[in-house]
Amino acid sequence: MISAVLERVGSGILGFVREVGKLVMLLGAILRYTPRIVRDRKLVLEQMSIVGADSLPLVILIGAFTGAIAALQATNLFAKFNLIGIARPFIGGSIATVVFTELTPVLTALVIAGRVGGAMTAQLGTMQVSEQIDALEMMAIDKNRYLSMPRVIAALTMMPVLAVFSNIVAIAGAYLLTSLKFDFSVQMFFDSIQRFFSIGEIATGMFKSAVFGGVTALIGCHVGYMTEGGAEGVGKSTVRSFTLAAASILLIDAVFGALL
Repeated sequence: MISAVLERVGSGILGFVREVGKLVMLLGAILRYTPRIVRDRKLVLEQMSIVGADSLPLVILIGAFTGAIAALQATNLFAKFNLIGIARPFIGGSIATVVFTELTPVLTALVIAGRVGGAMTAQLGTMQVSEQIDALEMMAIDKNRYLSMPRVIAALTMMPVLAVFSNIVAIAGAYLLTSLKFDFSVQMFFDSIQRFFSIGEIATGMFKSAVFGGVTALIGCHVGYMTEGGAEGVGKSTVRSFTLAAASILLIDAVFGALL
């Protein structure tokens, strides 16, 4: 009984280490081709359009509700203890801090992990099971240069851009809710943000977004290459890609929270 449990635990640990090792090897192969970004700019720009422009409407929608919900929770908390009058000068700044450093980077990354990361895995997984990747290798085209590098670089660069748009919409949504529910004026709300604003908050959020985007694309490519078993395998890989990406995003965010 105990030996079976230890065997299962050991097998799981070895599988995890093996998976991390493959991800690191894939990252190394991608980094080796980063000097070719200018030469392969068409591939990179195509992926940037998919990650950025095509995802923008969904990110804006999520951002608007993120700001509104953050404002609702903050104001309800102060109102619960009859402190809304005292807290008025600080509410805008507190909402902005939470939005810039936590909510926008994490929620935007989770949306991209579901929409873009899953799509990357499905596309590469389909190419894997249909032997298209083998065909590329027969033509002396490295899959890491042609497929992985553009996707990872695009996600790495476009995620901070999406986070900026999400921040703007989130702050607008937060102001709209506070103005309607508690009659906040434009001057009061944005003056609070200006007085307590720190450029480090924006920098932290954008750095997190870049890391989350790179990790999402890296996992999407890795799981796509590991796909086997036809159409059913592609579906399983897509679900697995999102699960791993979402768990990685939350884990990395926890690490950032402890370090920063």
